[in-house]
Amino acid sequence: MSNSVEGKTAIVTGAGRGIGLAIARQLFNHGAQVMFADCNDAVLAQEMARFGDDPRARSFSADMSQRLSMANLLSATIDAFERVDILVNAHRLVKPSDPLEGGEADLEEMLRQNLLAGLRMSKIVAKRMIAQAEGADDQRMAGAIVNLTTLAAQRPHPELLAYSIASAAQDQATRALALALAPKRIRVNSVAFGSVMTTELKQTLKENPELREGIIKGTPMGRIAESEELADAVMYLVGDGAGFVTGQIINVDGGRSLLDPVQAAMF
Repeated sequence: MSNSVEGKTAIVTGAGRGIGLAIARQLFNHGAQVMFADCNDAVLAQEMARFGDDPRARSFSADMSQRLSMANLLSATIDAFERVDILVNAHRLVKPSDPLEGGEADLEEMLRQNLLAGLRMSKIVAKRMIAQAEGADDQRMAGAIVNLTTLAAQRPHPELLAYSIASAAQDQATRALALALAPKRIRVNSVAFGSVMTTELKQTLKENPELREGIIKGTPMGRIAESEELADAVMYLVGDGAGFVTGQIINVDGGRSLLDPVQAAMF
């Protein structure tokens, strides 16, 4: 069974940099039409310049946590490509908070950015996927949705209390949506990462270079992964080869989740 995405249309949020950008590029390089969505106009413009006039790459800039932005993003995708087959919710925000002093505003922001943004986008895109599949002669999958999350959802991190709660809720949303959408032939999965050289981690290591050794020691495979390695996992989940995979949280973490929580503490 082929894992090709050639000819399919994908929306990738958080596609301006880091993991989201790696995923969007990977989908494009394998033949998909891709809508690169992010809140940063400048980085999107820079990325679009790489593609020239290639009609398979489009961009959309807006706050990905706002309802109107989500509706406009879907409309822009349909206007450009006429359909949507893949949604990757890579938009995310990590913000440390004091577990004793932090107010409810921190939790509300983390829920809005990391849970509600992806959940709402998944719902409106799923409705479009269902409408596209109505009356189809074959019984192929109507669509695939992949969420990006982290090991903070699975392990307690007091300094990331609000973010951890939002990430855990996102994992549960993935499972619940998978069950709800399975009869509609839409698969929903998540990729949970740790020890990946994200934009945030690069900045952290620049400010605190001594942390690198600790991360590597806490990763059984002894290195920090590149964003492209997460993109490979997403490619599997959105392809036909994962046609019977839904509701799963796949760890791409170099074995961190197998260690004692203290050893595998995220940075």
